[in-house]
Amino acid sequence: MSIWLRERDLAGFSSYMQTKSQEERGHADRLIAYLVDCDEQVELPSVDAPQRSWTSAQTLFDDVYEMEQAVTASINRIYAIAEKAGERSATAMLDWFVAEQLQEEAEARFVRKRLRLAGDNSAALLLLDQQFLDGTALTTVKGGPGQR
Repeated sequence: MSIWLRERDLAGFSSYMQTKSQEERGHADRLIAYLVDCDEQVELPSVDAPQRSWTSAQTLFDDVYEMEQAVTASINRIYAIAEKAGERSATAMLDWFVAEQLQEEAEARFVRKRLRLAGDNSAALLLLDQQFLDGTALTTVKGGPGQR
């Protein structure tokens, strides 16, 4: 996603998605550390190549939002399994992910709404991109950057 955005000279959006990618790797590391600390064997599945093309920044961020919703659903399923099994340490660890997903969905929803407002207006798209480059785009999102 970051590459596709950069190829279209949307450096702010690209930088944001690159940061999100790094965060996701950190989330994986957090889960792996928990499993290893619990003496579980960690198996990493193969990952398919990501989608490479979108019709617009709007459709790309629509996909981002849908992915965040899917991640939230997965975490909720895992949480329910841990609760049913009485695994308190797992639910305590997952509490962090629940809070994180609230933030991730809020950000994705915010970006989608802003892109919808921009519509086909190139100047509005470039202004949003510049706000991401400046780091000011998400300052009004509840629990946004700096508020975690």
